[in-house]
Amino acid sequence: QVQLVESGGGLVQAGGSLRLSCAASGRTFMRYAMGWFRQAPGKEREFVAAFSRSGFNTLYADSVKGRFTISRENAKNTVYLQMNSLKAEDTAVYYCAASPRDKPTGPDEYDYWGQGTQVTVSS
Repeated sequence: QVQLVESGGGLVQAGGSLRLSCAASGRTFMRYAMGWFRQAPGKEREFVAAFSRSGFNTLYADSVKGRFTISRENAKNTVYLQMNSLKAEDTAVYYCAASPRDKPTGPDEYDYWGQGTQVTVSS
């Protein structure tokens, strides 16, 4: 069982920054690809960014490339999502997820999910 707990969401003005954190259960952290997804009201859950299972590759959605950065701190079993130059369309609930697959980008490829954290960007 993998447990994921997100934090760091909030309200920010357009152009601002936020950093999300995802704390994962220790014994499984290094065995899984770790990803971030988001879901806006009335929309499907969409891929944002991920580390490959090896941890050496990063994957990004086109909509966030150059603005968002995924990083990890293995000693703390934590994955981060640094979000800069935020736009109103980034408003969503952001979820952390874990997958046993190599480079997963679809939500159905992930087996474990956190509870989500709300990010609201005011224009």
